[in-house]
Amino acid sequence: MTSQYAIEPGAPGASRRTFVRTALGAGAVGALTLGTSAAAAAPAPDTTTGRIPFHGVHQAGILNPPPGYGTFLALDVHVTDRAALATLLRTLTDRIRFLTDGGTPPDLGPGTAPSDSGTLGPAALPTDDLTVTVGVGASLFDARYGLADAHPPGLTAMRAFPNDGLRPAECHGDLSLQVCATSRDTVQHAIRDLLRATSKSLSPRWQIDGYQNRARPTGAARNLLGFKDGIQNPDTGSAAQMDALVWVGAGGTEPAWAVGGTYQVIRAIRTLVVPWDELPLRDQERIIGRRKSDGAPLGRTKEGDAPDYTQDPNGAVIALDSHIRLANPRTDATRASRILRRAFNYDRGLDAGGVPELGLAFCSYQQDITRQFEAVQTRLIDEPLARFLRPTGGGYFFILPGAQTPTDWLGRTLLTPT
Repeated sequence: MTSQYAIEPGAPGASRRTFVRTALGAGAVGALTLGTSAAAAAPAPDTTTGRIPFHGVHQAGILNPPPGYGTFLALDVHVTDRAALATLLRTLTDRIRFLTDGGTPPDLGPGTAPSDSGTLGPAALPTDDLTVTVGVGASLFDARYGLADAHPPGLTAMRAFPNDGLRPAECHGDLSLQVCATSRDTVQHAIRDLLRATSKSLSPRWQIDGYQNRARPTGAARNLLGFKDGIQNPDTGSAAQMDALVWVGAGGTEPAWAVGGTYQVIRAIRTLVVPWDELPLRDQERIIGRRKSDGAPLGRTKEGDAPDYTQDPNGAVIALDSHIRLANPRTDATRASRILRRAFNYDRGLDAGGVPELGLAFCSYQQDITRQFEAVQTRLIDEPLARFLRPTGGGYFFILPGAQTPTDWLGRTLLTPT
């Protein structure tokens, strides 16, 4: 199942070196060139310390494989002017740099509140594959900070699609934080630290806590529908593919400050597991387009096999309205709509009716939300699988270019353009 509803393979506690290649749509990327190249390889992790470098042209947490746990947090900004906004972003940058580098919290003495929560111990903080990725929402470009002329043209409030059940309190936001690490306590510690450091300037709007499933027995992981999922993704090691599909480059319609950034889509997608579990196996497989036992496309032998729709034009083997066929028709016309997925599962316990509230903390990165995410989502409107999925929240954000040196800060190109 290769779409935005697919669950990434991985596992709580699994190594970031287990390279995840999951995605919307397979097939080679053609000769797509959009502006001057801004791509760089994923930051090379330090395999002895679990440290993923913070500095770079792009932010970490996009190209490196997702670790065991990830939280998506949207926040509202309460500072009153542009100078205060710059101070806020500098503070965020400094704290993220400290946390991801494994800094040692200073001892302020017994008569002062501790400088750190202490939940990770008293010594140098474990880096634990920690990444914190910062984005800005469309609402940040209102009249408060004089940023209207710098507004990325593709950044809007997240639109509602026909099969959505969006909860207004769980949508949009001025800023987004994606916090990922191998251990849940590392994620929670980082969020607590960042909120403490910015308590006078930010307030949380909504949060989704996610985790990765294990591969069972091998290959891609199984999602909450029980299917092996996330079998292909654009090659994050290919600068050409990342330039074509993910990074904003120079020379296009985006403002100069945005080069090196990317658009982020976050969606909380509830999975209605109770009615799904009552479906006959043949109906589940027809809806998805894959065998449940081993993940192979119907009519093929292995999970990694690509379906050949030219040999099945009428949908006799893989139905024309199956999930994998609608999400990625594998045509030249739809090749440029692929996205880079980086999703997690979530479990919010029982709802008011005693029904499990399980789902997908979907996240994708793309160069153009309209051309990529929304094009795919439009193809999936009213698909048979939509009866078992209920998007409830999320937002569109623009991920800031990376901080490249120890004195650089996230948002500098936006707020102090040269």
